[in-house]
Amino acid sequence: MKNKALKRLIYGLPIIVILLTLCSFKQTTPIKSDTTSRRADSGFRIRTIIVDAGHGDRSPEGGRFSPGAEGSYSFERNVTLAIAKKLQAQIEKEIPDVRVVMTRTTNYDVPFKKRAEIANSNRGDIFISIHCNSLPNRTVREIVGHKHHKPVYHYASVPDRSGKGVLLLVYSTNRIGPQNEALLENEEIGDDNKAVTSTENKAEDPMAMIMLNQMKNKFRKQSIHLADLINNEFIQGDGRPSDGVREQVLFVLDHTAMPSVLVETGYINNHSDEDYLNSEKGQNEVAASIVRAIQKYKDEVEEVSK
Repeated sequence: MKNKALKRLIYGLPIIVILLTLCSFKQTTPIKSDTTSRRADSGFRIRTIIVDAGHGDRSPEGGRFSPGAEGSYSFERNVTLAIAKKLQAQIEKEIPDVRVVMTRTTNYDVPFKKRAEIANSNRGDIFISIHCNSLPNRTVREIVGHKHHKPVYHYASVPDRSGKGVLLLVYSTNRIGPQNEALLENEEIGDDNKAVTSTENKAEDPMAMIMLNQMKNKFRKQSIHLADLINNEFIQGDGRPSDGVREQVLFVLDHTAMPSVLVETGYINNHSDEDYLNSEKGQNEVAASIVRAIQKYKDEVEEVSK
């Protein structure tokens, strides 16, 4: 009896092995996905927002700095930092599942290149740069007398305080080289079956360049859409006048590898805008409008990726 049972077991083993091979309970072949960016993953979530307070004072170590525009009693560098800190606090309160990274938290300026490096190294999903607008002085002339029956003019430079309201800027496609480098260095571009480890190799890889162009086009559309959302919140939510959304060549925008918007929050050399931007009410409203737009944008892109 024991021998018969042993024989049955021996003869049955090949059948068991075949059945186990056919009935696989785990898929071992990886499912191919869009490799143009980590943002194309099916479960994409906005996790990191970069908040950039424009301009700043000269650091104690010296060196170059960008002080920004001036109003009659305030400075852009101080207003932008105050709004940026309120924006950080409101994002963390209203959208607690995201991380906020500040490019500047002190009065001292941070070079443009460093701001872009902070954004890219933290793999930001959105870049928001806070600024104040200002118009250059205009030249006026007036007649101060006559000579040989001809008028004599006096020319003077006077402040132009006609600007009022917000302006949204996105990077211009007229300057794409720096963004190419940023995207190549910071994005997961490459064929699944071929390791692409350096910027030089990526730039020479046709597939990587195709994916790069796809990402640039996507980020440009996303930047414009986010800017439109912010602009609409300013107009509809706060009743602010607006100069709309424009493309412009700006270092801090065209060196970031993510959807990026520069927000001109108001004209600091306009008396009413200056008062608004220096008030707690105005700063909180500016921050709240941006947060509402970010939440709408976040809901949209995360719904699409489900």
